[in-house]
Amino acid sequence: MPAMTEPKLISGNANLSLAKSIARRMSMHRGMSVNLVDARIERFNDAEIFVEVFENVRGEDMYIIQPTSNPANDNLMELLIMCDALRRSSADRITAVIPYFGYARQDRRAKARTPITAKLVANMIAEAGVDRVLTLDLHAAQIQGFFDIPVDNLYASPVFALDIEHNFKGQMQDLMVVSPDVGGVARARELAKRINAPLAIVDKRREKAGEIAEMIVIGNVQGKKCIIVDDICDTAGTLCKAAEVLIENGATEVHSYITHGVLSGPAVERVTNSVMKSLVITDSIEATDAVKNCPNIRIVPTAPIFAQAILNIWNGTSVSSLFETDTLVPIYEGMYQRG
Repeated sequence: MPAMTEPKLISGNANLSLAKSIARRMSMHRGMSVNLVDARIERFNDAEIFVEVFENVRGEDMYIIQPTSNPANDNLMELLIMCDALRRSSADRITAVIPYFGYARQDRRAKARTPITAKLVANMIAEAGVDRVLTLDLHAAQIQGFFDIPVDNLYASPVFALDIEHNFKGQMQDLMVVSPDVGGVARARELAKRINAPLAIVDKRREKAGEIAEMIVIGNVQGKKCIIVDDICDTAGTLCKAAEVLIENGATEVHSYITHGVLSGPAVERVTNSVMKSLVITDSIEATDAVKNCPNIRIVPTAPIFAQAILNIWNGTSVSSLFETDTLVPIYEGMYQRG
């Protein structure tokens, strides 16, 4: 059944540039101006967050664009308070568009007396009044089951496949996809299938938390251009070490495709000085000036896929169609030409 109201976007402070890009893309698709709802999200002197929406949202289909990246707690509270403001203003449906879902790495009890914070956050989001969640490359797919509301988890691999086909044209037969650990094999295999490349694994062993004792490459990378695939790059220690090990094992080049560039602490410096020729990330997390100025970091946009996903949710059509590379070609028109 066709939607009767237009989709309305509202953004917190976590990634305003992405929200504006999504609005621009939706304007192109709709053939009419789509703007962010006018609101103020500010902090009192004691750091309490206050939200005021300046437009009527009664009966509207609302989309809150807010990754819960650093500072995770502030951005999460902004999301919850915006949702409460919209719910109390009689919005009809509220979708939380969370390009990067913070706390996702705390998705299980790895040892005794530890929390499952990803589940706690899921409960808080649902209790705040969110009707649906739209996100990108959850750290663990089963986090979708932590919610008792619908969750649409988009994948970066089709976009990465387009980018690889564009940037490695004529060299596809030399590529090898690499998972930086055993846990990420499914994600790496998915991309390897899309670009018809073989798969290798870097097996890391730790003596204690934060310290890698040994790395072993499973697979023959001799003479290959290796593409490391992962969902999160935080301090980049494991990533840069894996790149070194691949070069030591005969790889000619190492490139990395990581969905969420957390890039905290010494990450940018490590990437700059590493043997990696390039690190490709998405704009799910707003890039710092250091990231933007790093010569071997490149950012691919997610606004096209999020704008289309929002329109599909609004229209009641398939979101899973965006999992296919061919579906994304017209969405990313002009950026990547195949063939």
